[in-house]
Amino acid sequence: MTVHFIGAGPGAPDLITIRGRDLIAKCEVCLYAGSLVPQEVVAFAPQGALVRDTAPLNLEEIIAEIKTADDAGKNVARVHSGDPSIYGATAEQMRRLDELKIPYDVTPGVSAYAAAAAELKQELTLPEISQTVIAT
Repeated sequence: MTVHFIGAGPGAPDLITIRGRDLIAKCEVCLYAGSLVPQEVVAFAPQGALVRDTAPLNLEEIIAEIKTADDAGKNVARVHSGDPSIYGATAEQMRRLDELKIPYDVTPGVSAYAAAAAELKQELTLPEISQTVIAT
């Protein structure tokens, strides 16, 4: 059993990574924040999977859902908006999973700033002008 933290990308279902989509498609449990992640993204979950909107849940309730899945030997897709490394609220969940000795991994997602640049047809860096992108 593994918890897969998956970045859903900037919101468009076709911008999720192939790895993220494939992980969702093989997890028996899919937990996502419905206020941030479109239902079209978690629709990749297999038929019969438990798909649960965690937006109304607190951290302990989310961890309890994961623990229940772990006890049953079920893989969990924990789907976050954007990229889990950028304002994903994953660190607090990972700390709790470490305490419980529940294994997890992280699959990055397309960041909103990269999607915005693509939509605007703009580069974020320019040769000999700016070679750095600073995310704050």
